[in-house]
Amino acid sequence: MLARLQQVTTLGALLLAALWAWLFARAGHPGWAVAGALLVVGGYALVLGLEFALLRHAHGNDPTPLATPAQLLRAWWGEVRSAPTVFCWRQPFFSERFPDSLPPDSLGRRGVLLVHGFVCNRGLWNPWLARLRQAGVPVVAVNLEPVFGRIDDYVPRIEAAVRRLEQHTGLPPVVVAHSMGGLAVRRWWAEQGGDSERLHHAITLGTPHHGTWLARFAMTPNARQMRQQSRWLRDLAAREPAARSARFTCFYSHCDNIVFPPSTATLRGADNRHLPGVAHVHMAEMPEPWAELQRWLGPQPAVPGPSPTIPPPMRS
Repeated sequence: MLARLQQVTTLGALLLAALWAWLFARAGHPGWAVAGALLVVGGYALVLGLEFALLRHAHGNDPTPLATPAQLLRAWWGEVRSAPTVFCWRQPFFSERFPDSLPPDSLGRRGVLLVHGFVCNRGLWNPWLARLRQAGVPVVAVNLEPVFGRIDDYVPRIEAAVRRLEQHTGLPPVVVAHSMGGLAVRRWWAEQGGDSERLHHAITLGTPHHGTWLARFAMTPNARQMRQQSRWLRDLAAREPAARSARFTCFYSHCDNIVFPPSTATLRGADNRHLPGVAHVHMAEMPEPWAELQRWLGPQPAVPGPSPTIPPPMRS
């Protein structure tokens, strides 16, 4: 569903930009033709700029470091480059390019579960999937649907994915979750009760463990659950054993333009890692989370970290 929606919005924006440029060029206004077309295809950069202004405003007395203007600018530029790659290329057109990989010799090898976040799909993880498959690491990447449903609705999908990895490897997997995906994993884990050993370790990237200031403007059920101090988040925390957070590595950033203030992406008792000057989507392309995954996979063949770009598929 999400892939189709993003296909429509991407192709629609390109068509609108081309139509605008053609109409104004034909009317003898080349400047308007260029300016309007650029605004249609590049206007998202202005929206990102507003998000960075809001995160600076909402920092308040958060205990994390306050980002400098130079760091915010660098993070904004990284997100300007990453966002169209993810939302206008990988997710709408190539979300199934790298299928789940469960090689015949998976038994005894630690597997990986990849869980995306809000308004994303498994295409977010294409660079990770390509390299894990290359190394022969068992890997499953889920699509969380319904896209705008409740986070609770994703529990069966995560359960099915964990079971597949358990059955093929005989070991509990490592999970890497981006943004809302980390909350979906926590919600699934809460279903297991007690100190469940069905996950080896959880690595979250920009997950709003304590909600996010920006969610106050959202209306979908899953976004409302991510509001700061929401009843859903309080109930989730109450269901979790106190020691479970020690099994999390939480990557966060003072330049995260979606999950802020920054400390909302941390858990007390977890291994909280700061990625300075890195924005929300761009976080999935940084080498530090990849290195952390390799550490928890143990002595398995290592491969280079994820690259922000993937070459186009070969044509037959």
